Amino acid sequence: MPATEPVRLGRKRALPSCPNPLFLKWLTELRDEAKEKGLKIQYTYQKVQRMYVLPCKTNKHQHILSDQGKDGGGDGGRKKKREYVPQKRSGGYAVLLTLYKETQVPGSKGYMFKMELQAEAQHLCDKSFTAPDLGSKYTAWSSVSTLIQKNLVIKTHNPARYSLTEGGLTLAERLASAEQTNTDGDREAVRSELEATEEDDAVSCDVDDVRSSGKPQDSQTTMTTSRKPNAECLLPGTYEIMLCVDFIETTGGSHHRKQELVKELQRNGVNFDIRKLNVGDFLWVAREKVAPVAGQLRAPVGRELVLDYIVERKRMDDLCGSIIDGRFREQKVGVQCNHSIVVDGFFVKRVQDVRESAAYLTIMTRFLTKLYQNRTLICRSRELEGDGGSDEEERGLPSCSLMSFAEFNHGAVKNKCQTVREVFARQLMQISGLSGDKAAAILEHYSTPHSLLTAYEQCASEAEKEKLLSSIRYGKLKRNLGPALSRTVYQLYCTQGALT
Repeated sequence: MPATEPVRLGRKRALPSCPNPLFLKWLTELRDEAKEKGLKIQYTYQKVQRMYVLPCKTNKHQHILSDQGKDGGGDGGRKKKREYVPQKRSGGYAVLLTLYKETQVPGSKGYMFKMELQAEAQHLCDKSFTAPDLGSKYTAWSSVSTLIQKNLVIKTHNPARYSLTEGGLTLAERLASAEQTNTDGDREAVRSELEATEEDDAVSCDVDDVRSSGKPQDSQTTMTTSRKPNAECLLPGTYEIMLCVDFIETTGGSHHRKQELVKELQRNGVNFDIRKLNVGDFLWVAREKVAPVAGQLRAPVGRELVLDYIVERKRMDDLCGSIIDGRFREQKVGVQCNHSIVVDGFFVKRVQDVRESAAYLTIMTRFLTKLYQNRTLICRSRELEGDGGSDEEERGLPSCSLMSFAEFNHGAVKNKCQTVREVFARQLMQISGLSGDKAAAILEHYSTPHSLLTAYEQCASEAEKEKLLSSIRYGKLKRNLGPALSRTVYQLYCTQGALT
């Protein structure tokens, strides 16, 4: 019979049921609180309660507990807030990079206006900054509000100026660095492919043939990447004529009638784009042809120059109403502000219905395509005097100077913040017989209503007040305004009761 082990007699020391009772109490409270709120983190707290069975002497040992963080805090299980980083090729991504590149330019003003920011950032974004996608009301510009909320971009002044904050500058610098790295990687890949292709072609070619084939044989390509001697010019064949339709003509009102216009243009094969136009309902632009870039959903948007043709579509009753209330004159002034060659004598084309309107626009598009097919287009700002000379004109080649669409549309904004001087000029021009030249002459002496009223108060008699403006000269011939017009202005601004 084998020897048995001696039986030990005595009391057994009771072991604590929980090695970490204080931490267990905290975790239980956190678990119950999370359970009441319906948070999934309750399961994490429950799991941590059974994770570590050895006693923790200090809260420095608490980081051993799973998912509780290294700082020993009770809220270590909560997720840290992720840093906002805009998606590549999105609107916010393009805006940050564009503002960052602007800050890197020597002598930069440090901010950008909306129109120039949209124009410069468009090639970095897959979506349009001006026109929403089909079935959506948002554009790429909508993401700017998110950048402002995240304190990455700051908006100041009126008109609005957009600039980067310190946080936005740091994030944009990282995005630019990543973009440069990707670009360098793509260039290396393309260079490797070209070298491999040249090695394959060298098997069936002489050395002289390889040396002479440094450029593609097809030199008649229509993409601007192969022929772009001047960044301010669009050579023949490097652009296409496109009709721009104001989005008001396709939305609101009689939806069926306005959609019929779009369908007619599509049926006629017209190349058109729907966007917001600040002047006119239809106009034509010369859009630069740009080759698609590998890895991008959409091809970069080329430059756009506005042709000297604008169409304002009106019904007869609407035309009569606009003449009566002065909107017709305001629209003519809007066109004159953007194209100085237009003075008056607008051509009126009468059409019966929407189908005839679409037919007229189709014919005009084809006519302009043929008219500009052999012309070199020069991008020129409205701030420069004259058309200026060009190499094409010196060589006898047909060319013309046009304004960019971004500058054209920005210069025709109707809801821009107006100064007191501009509002005063509008008031004066509402008086019968007081033209723009006469209003400008009055503004040279009295730029605001307050200055004019002050001058009236300094006059000694009523007769002197009525003749205050009569001797002001206007126009090229320097004629006097006359006593009749001066008396009318005085009665308008100084009559206490109702005007008779």
